[in-house]
Amino acid sequence: MSVLVYTESENGAFKKTALEVASYAKAVADQMGTTVTAVAVNANDVSELGQYGVNKVLKISDASLNNFNAKSYASAIAQAAKNEDAKVVIVSQSADSKYLAPILSVGLEAGYASNVVEAPSSTAPFTVKRTAFTNKAFNLTTIDTDVKIVGVSNNSFGLVETAGDAAAEDFSPSLPTSGVTVESVDKATDKVTIADAEIVVSAGRGLKGPENWGMVEELADVLGAATACSKPVSDLGWRPHSEHVGQTGKPVASNLYIAIGISGAIQHLAGINASKVKVVVNTDPEAPFFKAADYGVVGDAFEVVPQLIEKLKAFKAANA
Repeated sequence: MSVLVYTESENGAFKKTALEVASYAKAVADQMGTTVTAVAVNANDVSELGQYGVNKVLKISDASLNNFNAKSYASAIAQAAKNEDAKVVIVSQSADSKYLAPILSVGLEAGYASNVVEAPSSTAPFTVKRTAFTNKAFNLTTIDTDVKIVGVSNNSFGLVETAGDAAAEDFSPSLPTSGVTVESVDKATDKVTIADAEIVVSAGRGLKGPENWGMVEELADVLGAATACSKPVSDLGWRPHSEHVGQTGKPVASNLYIAIGISGAIQHLAGINASKVKVVVNTDPEAPFFKAADYGVVGDAFEVVPQLIEKLKAFKAANA
């Protein structure tokens, strides 16, 4: 019996979330006195997982899984869990894992706790701490099914390196027939993605138009950050919908979230509340975002942001 973890990859390389859930799985395995087995789909080099507590990797190599399909992936992970007699299955809270986890839960007749932020406080009964009410509170959830599925919130547990090697083993699950055909996939490959970003620089209608987004992109470039926007901005067509963050867009759980010219509607705040440090720049001192922010600057973004970029560039140059 081992703890099973699904480690996501893209273009053959593991995502940061994969290393975080592997670290979490190691913590659970230590509590239970067992080992960690990872499921890796079409990943090139799986040895990296050994540095984060994984003892064995089940390598699935199948061209039909090049494009994500929740039904097929859930089936593959379920077969791996049964093969390893895993009683605890760990997944991330990425968009893909959120789709497959409920299907996996049904297939394994397992209880599923999402948005988990800490290692279990107890394994008998199995109790985990989760965010609730759009990250405004926490609750303790006990999973009492034989098999348990845990969805770990991004950037909540962190990466924990450990000395070790992961033994690789080929695994060939029997995949169900899919009714979904992927015609094409368009991805931005030249910038940091919102899902994997440690830092997110976001802007709203306070920038007055798409022609002013250059300074947002420049700030993001200096910080190695992803760019994002509020819903009105994407609705107006100033920025692509893929950059829309908030309750109705992409959720953000970055270490640093910088909001420029965003008033802070409740739907936007609900989607970014999981970020650890929130900084807001706005001309309106009464903007709702200031109540949620850790740091606030009351000022014109067209004056504040260029100065911030200049200072950051000078700091980087001095410490190069």
